[in-house]
Amino acid sequence: MYAAKRTISVQPERARLRAHVEAVAEPRCPRANPKGHARVKQRLLERMSAISGALRIEPFLRGRVVHENLVVELPGDGDDGERELVVVGAHYDSVPDSPGADDNGSALAALLEIGRCLAPLPRRHDLRLVAFDLEEVGFCGSRHHAAQCKWARQPIRLMMSLEMVGYCSHAPGSQQYPGNLGKVLPDRGDFIGLLYNLRGLRSTYTLARGLRAAEARTFTLPTGFKGEWIPTSCRSDHVPFWELGYPAVLVTDTAGLRNPHYHEPSDLPDTLDYEFLETVSRGLVTGIGRLVGARAK
Repeated sequence: MYAAKRTISVQPERARLRAHVEAVAEPRCPRANPKGHARVKQRLLERMSAISGALRIEPFLRGRVVHENLVVELPGDGDDGERELVVVGAHYDSVPDSPGADDNGSALAALLEIGRCLAPLPRRHDLRLVAFDLEEVGFCGSRHHAAQCKWARQPIRLMMSLEMVGYCSHAPGSQQYPGNLGKVLPDRGDFIGLLYNLRGLRSTYTLARGLRAAEARTFTLPTGFKGEWIPTSCRSDHVPFWELGYPAVLVTDTAGLRNPHYHEPSDLPDTLDYEFLETVSRGLVTGIGRLVGARAK
């Protein structure tokens, strides 16, 4: 029986999510804060190695410096000709001197809980969890990873970039938008946004149904094939996948359009809404479980 048709027994937990955020919330720009960057990478390696799956380090070059993506593989058991790949990514670097609790500690926390909840379940499709480096300087880690997927001719069912998923405000006027979107979308920053390219429409709606099943207020927006309809959507690790023609979606609390601490030293763990983060994480577990064909034991 597919786990998506019943409650997945292991669910994301608020206390675990907060502990993960607090573990990574320190300035970790590899250039400006190299010691913090190294500490956070080591903590992520320890936490990702606890997930049932093969952990590997994926090196890549920027200039003459080697950087590393951290990758957990959770293989599916479907037939080779039918099995596809679902990629869930979140970046672990920050801008200089910002602790990055929401950007992107909240997404890393969700990534770790997704792995903990789904790893024990058999699944039809392959699931890959990736902590990307150097998102803040041109999506370098995800650009390398997307190119590797293309070179290997991997069929991707959906790539999702988790980008700031922990800030919520119920105050009127707390949500801003680019262009005229504010005329048709709510002015309270209490929802999670899914911004997808047209190739990702079907899989994104599967993901959205999972989020809504967890009672996460969710809005979906198409962006064209490569973000051309909403240029401000081209600001995270999904972009290299859009550029290579893969189905991909940005999962976000909308960053600086809602969170006043975006890219600031004040982006601290106490500014996040952990009930919101827990609800979003539970919805992601349900939606991703459906996408990979997870089965209850």
